Amino acid sequence: MSQVATKPIYTSITQLIGNTPLLRLVNLEEKLDVKAEIIAKLEYFNPSNSIKDRVAASMIEQAEKNGELTKEHTIVETTSGNTGVGLAAIAAAKGYKLKVLIQDNVSEERTKAIKAHGGEVIPFLEVPEIAAVAEEIDGDFVAAINVYKKEVIEKQDDVVFLNQLDNKANPQIHFDTTGPEIWRDTEGQVDIVVASVGTGGTISGVGAFLKEQNSNIKIVAVEPGLNSIASIQDPDIPEITGVYRFSDMEDEKVPDNVNRSIIDEIISVETEQANEHARIAAKLDGILVGTSSGGALFAAIEVAKRPENKGKRIVVILPDTGLRYLSTDLFK
Repeated sequence: MSQVATKPIYTSITQLIGNTPLLRLVNLEEKLDVKAEIIAKLEYFNPSNSIKDRVAASMIEQAEKNGELTKEHTIVETTSGNTGVGLAAIAAAKGYKLKVLIQDNVSEERTKAIKAHGGEVIPFLEVPEIAAVAEEIDGDFVAAINVYKKEVIEKQDDVVFLNQLDNKANPQIHFDTTGPEIWRDTEGQVDIVVASVGTGGTISGVGAFLKEQNSNIKIVAVEPGLNSIASIQDPDIPEITGVYRFSDMEDEKVPDNVNRSIIDEIISVETEQANEHARIAAKLDGILVGTSSGGALFAAIEVAKRPENKGKRIVVILPDTGLRYLSTDLFK
């Protein structure tokens, strides 16, 4: 008598991270008449519904291994939301206190999710040291973090600042897990990988691993369009935002974890293009994703439409769930 295969009983949410599925977007391919395969890596299957769960667990576990993090410390991180949610869940499971500095005007679902896990949420401009120089740094997320490190973190002994922008555990986890999963699940049959760039961890880690396997794999990075960056800022209201370009920025304004050497092409996507394609994904293939995912999908479709890519396989990394955007205008 054959036995039914069973899954083990897990003891920590960290054991549920990764091994997210690949889904070929067959309805989208047919509707838009593209001749390349578009395969989505659905990172909302992680326990806190985003790719940032990988990074959150990696940074915490590395700090534990290094002896930097004990139960006497408070974990501190700066985020546009998803890393904060992942950290809050893992910190709760491991018994750590967490303080999250969050960029201005993120969706309310993100702050509520962090608070639900017991994390403390502080908007950037409520930090006096950052508010004092907000106009000088002109909304620069990287500059704001540097101010916070110098003026606040370096004066405290009971905190561990993980700093995903330059923490090498960020790209390393994608080199160790996300990239190998794509290679394994496609059986090495992948021609192009498309991913949006925030901290740079995903594209740098995945790109480095895959190019070690096959140097011909093309890595396409997605960044916000010029109009989208301009529309974020009200000139009369200082705002710190983690949404930024990197292709035309000075090095000091680009996160250290952005490895430009492995990027073959950069595609700029405007917010409305990203939002439209998040809606298309929901209506055609039943996957509910956010704006960053929509931007990556728009870029993947643009690449897929090129005659030279007919018959090729494009893997697009969709980093999070659309459930974090229901309070916004994304799906209205």
